[in-house]
Amino acid sequence: MGAPRGRRSLGKVLVQRGILTEDQIRQALERQAESKGAKKLEDAIVEMDVAPAEQVFAVLSELVNVPFIDIATAQVDEGVVNLVPFDVIERINAIPIARADDGGLVFVMAEPDEISHLDELRRRANCPITARLGIARDIKARRSEVYGTGAAATPAVGLDIDGPTDYDQAFTEVAAGQAGRSTQRTAGIGEVAELSGMSDEKAASTAPIIRIVNMLLKRAIAEGASDVHIEPQRENVRIRYRIDGDLREVMTPPKHVHGPLISRMKIMADMDIAERRVPQDGRVGVRMDGRVFDLRVSTIPTANGEKCVFRILDQQSVMIGLEKLGFFPEIQAQLERLIVQPNGILLSTGPTGHGKTTTQYSVLNKINTIEKNIITIEDPVEYQLSGISQVPVNRKAGLTFANALRSFLRQDPDIIMVGEIRDLETADIAIEASLTGHLVLSTLHTNDSPSAVTRLVDMGVEPFLISASVIGVLAQRLVRKVCTNCRQEYSPPRDLLLGFNWDPDNPPDPSHKFTHGVGCEICGFTGYKGRMGIFELMEMNGELAELIVRRAPLAEIDEAARSAGMKKLREDGWAKVLNGSTTAEELVRKVMTAGVY
Repeated sequence: MGAPRGRRSLGKVLVQRGILTEDQIRQALERQAESKGAKKLEDAIVEMDVAPAEQVFAVLSELVNVPFIDIATAQVDEGVVNLVPFDVIERINAIPIARADDGGLVFVMAEPDEISHLDELRRRANCPITARLGIARDIKARRSEVYGTGAAATPAVGLDIDGPTDYDQAFTEVAAGQAGRSTQRTAGIGEVAELSGMSDEKAASTAPIIRIVNMLLKRAIAEGASDVHIEPQRENVRIRYRIDGDLREVMTPPKHVHGPLISRMKIMADMDIAERRVPQDGRVGVRMDGRVFDLRVSTIPTANGEKCVFRILDQQSVMIGLEKLGFFPEIQAQLERLIVQPNGILLSTGPTGHGKTTTQYSVLNKINTIEKNIITIEDPVEYQLSGISQVPVNRKAGLTFANALRSFLRQDPDIIMVGEIRDLETADIAIEASLTGHLVLSTLHTNDSPSAVTRLVDMGVEPFLISASVIGVLAQRLVRKVCTNCRQEYSPPRDLLLGFNWDPDNPPDPSHKFTHGVGCEICGFTGYKGRMGIFELMEMNGELAELIVRRAPLAEIDEAARSAGMKKLREDGWAKVLNGSTTAEELVRKVMTAGVY
């Protein structure tokens, strides 16, 4: 496709007005030709520095009938920078700078006369577009300044990591912006509230609500939260952080903040802001203190309005290494021996949210070398690991765990990670892969390690295939660690100690002192700070294989595994109570469930 008509006469007009000579235009055309279409004529002229860029673009502005803006000095409204996905504005070399009078967006563009670009921006922004002409190199430079380097991979949301947190002022400003609502009521499921004044969508793009969201994210990241819950109540909004596995209420802003707050999260995560009747999912990347975080955003309709939960994934958290997960040296050595086996299945078990994914990623980091071809199928891909081919499940396109596994076997893999074995089909293909010379890592939802065997049998897997393929099962839980800042000696309840065969009247070690945290500002007055794993590793051997093949009861398999040296979850946890890492109360709360006590 050739240049639009106005641009074709740019060189001629510049010569006619004495701004450039014919020889300079010829040189610029040659430079443009060398770029094979990557440069426009005006860009080539600017690069040659043979005339003021403002003069060249003033002429071009007349020819394309689009006003010129010097983006290098223009103001950019932070409230509009994330209303269109970064990859779109990067591809067409544009940048949003302000709201137009008609409620649309003003974009400075390198090609404001390119109809397809205008159409795409209009479609992605879902509002009218006003185009302004800008210098290509200056647009790119300003975009990097506003969004940050590498924003294409992880869109920034402009976290104000240094500014003060004044929630009350921001809440007041949002309320003032929405003043004039005449018919305010709570929107139920399937309803859209009829409100006058500023709409939630418009309020979501104003500076106060942006500051509120940025403050929430900043505080959540600083306090180590894994999830943030924004829950509408009848009279207000409850905001809670999940820290060290437990939810803590951090604030209850007024009800009028709810709509703009949810809309802001949807805009950031590229979700449908107008759809409030069905659940939605999205994602957005943020940066803070040089670290990259991935937010997984989920909304559902409730009787009081939409509830929003977003999970905060720290891309650096999976790089901590096996040695920092809480393994005792002997169990870690046993696990490291299993993960270098040439073939077999290594399973991780435990409830959701207890660190199975982190452990598996740590294993992959440990065995990821240039000599190994590692492929994963995940739902979804939570962390991106360098040098590993990671495939997300896409059920709409027919890409399931089982289908992906079949394809993986034609990709010459050495190691395969399957996010979860959920059905017989996936289990059969995973077993086939392990029996044909591949190491397979996967997860199951069972209470302990021996139960993984009965779970596979219940799925329909033949016992002889289990004994031939499974090389180990690692069960785990996460428990909170005692805060080192407020740690003190204490005496746990007598009944609690007796449950661990520790008689306080005749203790096995009379010199031992139990510790707990009394609460301080550092731990949020909980007595705990951070979490660690407790583990149960069952390694396959001849006796276990024989018991599995003859379909022995679970109790026999468990007893044989313990005889072979397996420590139960409660035993590993109790050892960490004795060394002061956690408390007996925390161990009971997280581990002593039915069938595990």
